[in-house]
Amino acid sequence: MFFIRMMNDMKIRKKLAVTFISVAVLPLLLCGLFLTGKLREIVIENAFVQVSTNVERVRKRTEELIKVPLDISNRLMNDGRMKRVAGQKYNSYVEVIQAYRDYTDIRDYLQLYKEISGIRVYAENPGALDNWEFIQPDRTVTAQDWYKEALAQKGLVGWNLIQDERKGSDDLSLIRSFPLDASGRKGVLVINVDKRRLSSILEQESFPTLIVDNRNRVVASNEAGVLGKALSDIYADPNILSLQEGSYNASINGKASKVVIASLQPQDSWNGLRTISIFSIAGITRDANQVIRLGVVVITASLIAAALLIYASASLLSRRLLRLSRHMSKVRSGSWETFLHIDGKDEIGLLSKQFNALVREVNHLFNEVQETNRQKSLVEKRQNEMKFKMLASQINPHFLFNSLESIRMEAHIRKQDGIAEAVWLLSTLLRSSLETGSGRIPLGQELERVRCYLDIQKFRYEERLQYQLTVDAGREGMLVPPLIIQPLVENAVVHGLDHHAEGVFISVEVKAFQRGVQVKVSDNGAGLSADRLHLVRQELASPAEDEGEQRIGLRNVNERLVLLYGESSALQIDSEPGAGTLITFFIPGGDSQ
Repeated sequence: MFFIRMMNDMKIRKKLAVTFISVAVLPLLLCGLFLTGKLREIVIENAFVQVSTNVERVRKRTEELIKVPLDISNRLMNDGRMKRVAGQKYNSYVEVIQAYRDYTDIRDYLQLYKEISGIRVYAENPGALDNWEFIQPDRTVTAQDWYKEALAQKGLVGWNLIQDERKGSDDLSLIRSFPLDASGRKGVLVINVDKRRLSSILEQESFPTLIVDNRNRVVASNEAGVLGKALSDIYADPNILSLQEGSYNASINGKASKVVIASLQPQDSWNGLRTISIFSIAGITRDANQVIRLGVVVITASLIAAALLIYASASLLSRRLLRLSRHMSKVRSGSWETFLHIDGKDEIGLLSKQFNALVREVNHLFNEVQETNRQKSLVEKRQNEMKFKMLASQINPHFLFNSLESIRMEAHIRKQDGIAEAVWLLSTLLRSSLETGSGRIPLGQELERVRCYLDIQKFRYEERLQYQLTVDAGREGMLVPPLIIQPLVENAVVHGLDHHAEGVFISVEVKAFQRGVQVKVSDNGAGLSADRLHLVRQELASPAEDEGEQRIGLRNVNERLVLLYGESSALQIDSEPGAGTLITFFIPGGDSQ
């Protein structure tokens, strides 16, 4: 403990000098003389043992890896739900999609087990669809040798390098047939072994090592450019192509080499894999001889030059670390504009670059947090203003709803069903508007509010107003800001019917994309002139005043979209006189309640 404390308190300059003299020079002299004599003997003796051990380790790790797809295939073979989804008769595409959506075992396996990269079930079923989990085999697939072998082997497992139609790449895959039903129909199960996991088994091998299938195709290698190639195109030695187990001497590319082969025959499989490792004898001995020669030169040169260089190196290292320490003290005191420049690409140079990057990133994050908080406050302010205006008009919601219900019942008693329906729609619309908070609501609730509003207007305009609401399936639960579509529809009704005696057709379309949904509100009404359209676009693009009356209209909707999702979600307006108006915006994400 005393020695460690003394070394920790010592300056780096002195520490390096003492350490070099006491730990490097003396042991180097003694060990160098002994090791140079033994190095060649040890390298040659251990090379073969190392390769044999590595091959066995690769074989065992590969066996452990492919046990995962083998276990999954056994589960799927006994999975009656999977067989029903693959083989049952479907009367419509809706039934197919619902069956695929309800069966999640394949997706669960892909998420739980990183050892596999894909599962495909090939089953002939005219009423089914392809979804990259259940696939209808075409003639190209059924003509493949692996597909024919899987059907012929009656449930045994096969291992082959086959192409994945989704990615267009060749992967080592488990292939296995299974009965679809009692009539004798069969399907084929394909489970891809994760290519990165398989390759990682060989990455740390110091000698060229390959894993090949029973057709002598390379399924994994630590050498670049050989994956998927035939073994005969790389090594023409007949023993490499045919020998299943053992080791032998060979001439590879004109050099005397040692080849070690280990076979892997998984359980319940009609074929297996082989692990092949090759090392050059001349390369092993050459390295040993070179190390011996270099060792003598390095030891001699180091002893002469070390005494001169150690002091200069320690001084340079100490000065650079002191500069780094001073700049860190500046940052601790709150100076975020500091910049440290230290020459060199060593650890201290990299540390200085990382220090500068860290300071910039922290400063950027600090500014970003401030900007985020500002925008969040602005959004909450807009939402609270809108809520306050709604609340200001309530006075007594309970009295208002009771009064509307009394009017509706009186109209119903007097057999004025149209008026009763309109009063009920107005009550529903007012209630949903008054209950709207500053959070987000499901898209389906916002569209229902739009439908209520349009039905009320249709009561007023009768056949002059027609509308259509279209939304892609599965998006009704997506959370959106409240009152984000209804003001646009209201604008279409008010301005679309203006000077347009023939009436107007209003369409609201919600289309799903991978990154979110696109909302289109269109009408075939009077439209806008070019000057009026230019003015509207300018008003939307200009910043809103912090104070003053804000109306719930195009600007309110546009400001909330920009504040919540950025400029890419701003309203896009297109219009032509006499042809109508189209308003489009995009809401990213897919969060649901």
